[in-house]
Amino acid sequence: MKFLFDLFPVVLFFVAFKLFDIYVATAVAIAATFLQIGWLKWKRRKVDKMMWVTLVIIVVFGGATLALHDETFIKWKPTVLYWLFAVVLATAELAFRKNLIRAALGEQVSLPDKVWTRLNWSWAGFFAFMGAANLYVAFNFPTDTWVNFKLFGGMGLMLMFVIAQALFLARHVEEKR
Repeated sequence: MKFLFDLFPVVLFFVAFKLFDIYVATAVAIAATFLQIGWLKWKRRKVDKMMWVTLVIIVVFGGATLALHDETFIKWKPTVLYWLFAVVLATAELAFRKNLIRAALGEQVSLPDKVWTRLNWSWAGFFAFMGAANLYVAFNFPTDTWVNFKLFGGMGLMLMFVIAQALFLARHVEEKR
């Protein structure tokens, strides 16, 4: 359910784009992200840092798209978000010796240290790749193709990556005692 909840603005962006245009879709994505956070606050649930970061990025890049009537800014938004994740994962590991993937999943899964490190770097690499892939599609194909890629391509690549990670992890999971 959390995965579907997190996709809410992307799906609404896609639908609004198909029905109207990139500018209406951008306004819908901004509103949907505010609604997500409002819903969580109303339900007295925790709003995680990633959602706050997403809100700031959609407001800045979506706002620039609407104010300047230039779709370039909204096309950069996924890349900025992906690259921010990659930089945070890499910086935490290199500068602070903190593995954020382990911090997030360590309670549920027990893995050897080298596997946690490999997992953290694979996620950082995946996010770096996704940012580059977004830029490639955004600026080499029509906007309609980019919008389709944003929903279906992004989800498909993420699903394939998660499955590959699960298969890799299955070989290394240690029983908790």
